Amino acid sequence: MEAAFRAIGALLGQRRLTTMQFRYKYYGSTTVDDTAASQSFSFAPDTLRPPMAFDGALRRDSHAHLAFREALSALHSVVVSDLRYRGRDKSAYRAWLEENEQSLLARFMSQSAALKQEANALNEELRALRGRKVRLLEPFYRAQRDYFSWLFVNNRDAWYVLDPVITVHPDRLLFEAFSQDESTYCAVSVRHDVFDGGGERVCGTTNIDYSASLYDEFQKIRDYKTTRLRVDPAGFSVATGDDPEFREEKIELPDSWVRGFLQVSSAMTLPATVVELHPMDLHNLCAALRQRKERAGPRSLRFELSPNGPARLVLEPWNLALTARRSAVLGAPLTEPRTIRVWGRRRLLTLERLIALATRVRVHLLGSGMPSFWVIDLDDITVTLGLSGWTANDWSAAGRFDLLQPRHDVSDATKLAVASALQAQWMAASTDLAARTQLPKADVDAALGLWIQAGRAVYDLPTGRYAWRELAREPLPMETLRFASPEEQAALALVHERRVTLRDIVTQGERWVIEGQVRLPDRSVAPRLVLNADQQLVDGHCDCNFHRQNRLRRGPCAHMLALRQVAQPRLAAMPPANGTAEATPGTTTEAA
Repeated sequence: MEAAFRAIGALLGQRRLTTMQFRYKYYGSTTVDDTAASQSFSFAPDTLRPPMAFDGALRRDSHAHLAFREALSALHSVVVSDLRYRGRDKSAYRAWLEENEQSLLARFMSQSAALKQEANALNEELRALRGRKVRLLEPFYRAQRDYFSWLFVNNRDAWYVLDPVITVHPDRLLFEAFSQDESTYCAVSVRHDVFDGGGERVCGTTNIDYSASLYDEFQKIRDYKTTRLRVDPAGFSVATGDDPEFREEKIELPDSWVRGFLQVSSAMTLPATVVELHPMDLHNLCAALRQRKERAGPRSLRFELSPNGPARLVLEPWNLALTARRSAVLGAPLTEPRTIRVWGRRRLLTLERLIALATRVRVHLLGSGMPSFWVIDLDDITVTLGLSGWTANDWSAAGRFDLLQPRHDVSDATKLAVASALQAQWMAASTDLAARTQLPKADVDAALGLWIQAGRAVYDLPTGRYAWRELAREPLPMETLRFASPEEQAALALVHERRVTLRDIVTQGERWVIEGQVRLPDRSVAPRLVLNADQQLVDGHCDCNFHRQNRLRRGPCAHMLALRQVAQPRLAAMPPANGTAEATPGTTTEAA
């Protein structure tokens, strides 16, 4: 594992990363007992975490075996996914050549005659060897093939960045993984209904020992064999750490990887256009991508949505239109045609193996150039694939979706009350938690957003509920992760320097429109925010260069964030937007 991270660090070139260390301690390794009639997976959990357990056999009277196999295969594809372009780093060679160029040239000139004579002799010898059909280099090539074959079989674990996270909830089993290039997230939710009997189940979260050989064993799952899954609790009961079966791993993860994992749940809670497709529509899309290769841009997938017609999926640059005749836009009906473009579409090939078993396909589109979530239902198993705006646009560097959430302070007592209520139920909607804690829903949403960013909670997109899930054994260093972007840090500085002026807040239907001014050393900018009824940022504008170049694809600019912080006390005191347009007095409010 550590070797893998050193390699990843080298491949990132000159990009300097800060890292945090994750420590795991496994008792033994994940084992598979495979016979002609049954197959049993015994996962080795992280013994440093609180004890948790699960034991169950997949039902024989359904297609659960095949669905489970294909879902975990999709998860594996995300775990090993790394689509970053890697050019060769020649900086060290150029530095060495510049330092030694003169001496090398002088040595070559002094020895050129002797080297030329020696080269001629070697050429004559090689021609003689070829004439006798002697394969001089055959032993070398054979040894080279043997070496790479051994490396592929024995060192494939170096491809894995982080062992998948597994969570046992009262009604489901959740597997989560994040790709190496920080652009793809995958969650596999398996309801307990697919398991026969009621074996030992203790709710909790842990990391499981996962390897390439385990993936190979998953491919052997068949519906005529009994398949049992067991998170082995034996390691938790071992009294001494001196047992040789204990294996300890220390992994250095870049902050960007951890921050990206946390951004996914924040993005899931944002308003989205939800399009339901037939599984054959996804098949047609993947087949078209398999049959073609882009030679030039644009390389986007364009969703053309109309109020009363089917969705059209257009593949650029060929302008190949696929009409999804059985599609539908869920939620609020469209009032006008809408076009949404997403990039990084070849990552959808991860879902190919799920199409034959899929019963429902839903696409959550946050906007053009924004992330998309593809939810594939396989009866009682659900696979959620989260894609960043495009492959090179990873969740951390350009996915600052926590900044679009309601931004107001909540007390520690509120945070603890929300956390306790969620822990007691394991999964709950924010409205249920507000009723249980007797707290305002806005405070509950803000507290849940903070717990998500702390790695203690996750949003389940298929059900629209929050779940308690501890990404790491110990609390994440929030001081390190406090500012997910330079814009957020700059916004706080603008507020402290009293450069922000709140001009007006207007309610328009179920939305708030906030206007203000930010004084900069050389000029002033006029940010404008549009918040929905849940105080999530859905639109905005600013005169600065950052917003002109990126819009909201990389999150709001520092001036919009600063204006939002200044406007928050006024927003908290205003009645909820309920469809009646009214304006607050247009007095100027200086930042306190």
